[in-house]
Amino acid sequence: MPFNLPNLLTWMRILAIPLFVGIFYFPPTWLSPSDQNLIATVIFTGAAITDWLDGYLARVLHQTSAFGAFLDPVADKLMVAAALIVLVYLARLDALIAFIIIGREITISALREWMAQIGKGKSLTVSFLGKLKTVSQMAAIPLLLYHDKIGDHFDPQQVGTWLIYLAAILTLLSMAYYLKVAIPQALKHG
Repeated sequence: MPFNLPNLLTWMRILAIPLFVGIFYFPPTWLSPSDQNLIATVIFTGAAITDWLDGYLARVLHQTSAFGAFLDPVADKLMVAAALIVLVYLARLDALIAFIIIGREITISALREWMAQIGKGKSLTVSFLGKLKTVSQMAAIPLLLYHDKIGDHFDPQQVGTWLIYLAAILTLLSMAYYLKVAIPQALKHG
């Protein structure tokens, strides 16, 4: 495992998950619900920024590695799954939406692994729909975490709910795209 700045940022993202989840278990005498929401939003947003930053630094500093390429998406999926589970626990997200998004991530990860094993890993690159899904999801989750109204007119919960439903729809569409690419390979390689 190469030790470099991009990999360190990825590890920090993974290590932030217990803190992120734990914030909501602090007693109200330690942190008010509004403070819990704010801190969790900051942690999640920081993790999202380091996700972009570690990839950028790996390319700019020429510190890409097979281990980093493996660990980065794992860290992303763990953080998103943790956030979705917390949101279900807080009754800010329907469990079906969390299941759709987490289930797709597991399915596509397994599909990519299988495609790599049969030598067709390059044929399952990230689609435009997948990128749109990620943007919608990464915008929705902080809004759902923050939860509290901002001023008289902006309701993060409502906007976050719309965005997460959009992410769920894009999740299903992008999964259909990946399956369309993979099914012919599955038929060939049984």
